[in-house]
Amino acid sequence: QVQLVESGGGLVQPGGSLRLSCAASRNIVSTHTMGWYRQAPGKQRELVAAVASGGSTNYALSVKGRFTISRDDAKNTVYLQMNSLKPEDTAVYYCNAYIFPVNYWGQGTQVTVSS
Repeated sequence: QVQLVESGGGLVQPGGSLRLSCAASRNIVSTHTMGWYRQAPGKQRELVAAVASGGSTNYALSVKGRFTISRDDAKNTVYLQMNSLKPEDTAVYYCNAYIFPVNYWGQGTQVTVSS
């Protein structure tokens, strides 16, 4: 069993920045692919960014160049640095870890980009 706890969401103006954190209850971030997803009202949940155990990363086209995923293995924590935020980034952001055969999710953190 794994618990994922997100933090760092909030209200920010367009062009601003936020850093989300996802703390895992045990040492998994360096041995499994960790991802950030988001879900806006009325839309499907979508992958935003992921970091594999080997360190490679991938990003949704809509956030490439603005968002950066990283991890701190010693703290069992994954981060999502979000810069140049746009209103269309408004969503609930979820941390994810797939540990066969279970897909683990955090409770989500709300990000609202508005002036």
